[in-house]
Amino acid sequence: MGKNSFLAMTTDTDATDLIRSDFRDLGIAAKKLAVHATKLGSLGFGTAFLKWLACIAAIYLLILDRTNWKTNILTALLIPYIFFSLPSIIFNFFSGQVGKWIAFIAVVLRLFFPKRFPDWLEMPAALILLIVVAPSLFSSTIRDDWIGIVICLCIACYLLQEHIRASGGFRNAFTQRHGISNTLGLIIILVYPVWALVLRFI
Repeated sequence: MGKNSFLAMTTDTDATDLIRSDFRDLGIAAKKLAVHATKLGSLGFGTAFLKWLACIAAIYLLILDRTNWKTNILTALLIPYIFFSLPSIIFNFFSGQVGKWIAFIAVVLRLFFPKRFPDWLEMPAALILLIVVAPSLFSSTIRDDWIGIVICLCIACYLLQEHIRASGGFRNAFTQRHGISNTLGLIIILVYPVWALVLRFI
């Protein structure tokens, strides 16, 4: 009887230790999960923030080109850059009925009232038209894939090196009139695709 009681007590003790050990392991796993989720969340927030910042910088550079930043650089490449980097909430808004109406009015004005259609509206109208008529291969598949990020990277690299060449060197790009703001804008649109590609492949 005493032997059976001793065996029962030993078995209960082992079971209790195993349960405590399991709970300890679960606690450690939960802590690791929380830490990793926090890190991934912060990285995702950083990517989204850089995406918004790059899109704003590209629009800013496009406005400069339409006003007082007259160079031989092919700034029309900013249109596909904005197309591929535009945040989804804005892209979906302009790809709906609002964008269709804007594109329709822009086309009608351009065709029948060309004198009333200012030159500075051509690029924004082209962007809206591109968003509206783009096939799903571009608007969904490529835009949300690494291919779209690579396209943004190529555009940013080309525009930055062309701007530095047109400015007469890297130092002049930061010292000439309007040079600092233009260079910083181009650097910002370069940082986003680099960061997004690094996160995608790590």
